[in-house]
Amino acid sequence: MKKVLAVGIFDGVHAGHQQIIATAKHLGEVTVVTFDPHPTLVVAPERTPSALMSVEDRIHFLKAAGALHVEIINFTKEFSTLSPEQFIEDILIGRFGAEHVVIGENFNFGYKAQGTPKYLAEMAPKYGFDLSVVKLQEDRGSTISSTRIRSLIIDGQIERANELLTRKFYLKGKVVHGEKRGRAIGYPTANLGLNSLATIPADGVYAGWLSVGQSRWPAAISIGTNPTFSGARGRQVEAYAIDQIDLDLYDQEAKVEFGFRLRDTLKFDGLPDLLTQMKKDCDQARELTSK
Repeated sequence: MKKVLAVGIFDGVHAGHQQIIATAKHLGEVTVVTFDPHPTLVVAPERTPSALMSVEDRIHFLKAAGALHVEIINFTKEFSTLSPEQFIEDILIGRFGAEHVVIGENFNFGYKAQGTPKYLAEMAPKYGFDLSVVKLQEDRGSTISSTRIRSLIIDGQIERANELLTRKFYLKGKVVHGEKRGRAIGYPTANLGLNSLATIPADGVYAGWLSVGQSRWPAAISIGTNPTFSGARGRQVEAYAIDQIDLDLYDQEAKVEFGFRLRDTLKFDGLPDLLTQMKKDCDQARELTSK
């Protein structure tokens, strides 16, 4: 079968990325070539976007989408100085022996992203490979992109983000010690320790799921600074596994999936009002996650 390379960053492996992999899969055995860290982190760190998933999860979802192999190129300062033609010679041909290359129409490569799909099409006959440029998918009149999905998540529009991802957006991290206030009031939460590049949804309360190991529970998820209680604190992502009281999850790797946004963060006059609202949140979350 023909050696087909699908090349891109593929952060999130969203519906548009899946279309690129599907196109490649029709042509032969697919090797996905992707990059880590994100090129922007190397060439313009002040503009580095937050990540939609870890590189390990990216590999998993790329294979689930149809890639036979996933090759990670370590994106270094030195690598960023390759000219577009060097990228073709050294990487596409020299390293991977590409017979057919598949890219999205917004893919750029080489020094200062000077290589374009048009340039790649012009060079393909010289190096003896075929090229397919996949038109970017649209949804409701706008292009499906990692940038758009990040914005939706950061704005709290989690259901729309999930549609474009084709799955629930999630965060992963170790369960860390918080203020233990939730345990004291009957709602013990798993407080997630997160990577500095994690994409965190807008402050508020969400319905979703908390997973640790093989266990997965419906959850009410809170993001924010707990304004009802006095004192300054940083933003926290914490999940209460509904109806689970005696879980000891500290220092374990947890996954929090976001299904639905319930409400904004509110400041309550006191604990009784907060507890009343938390019961409503949990009832709503239980109902939504059981459908």
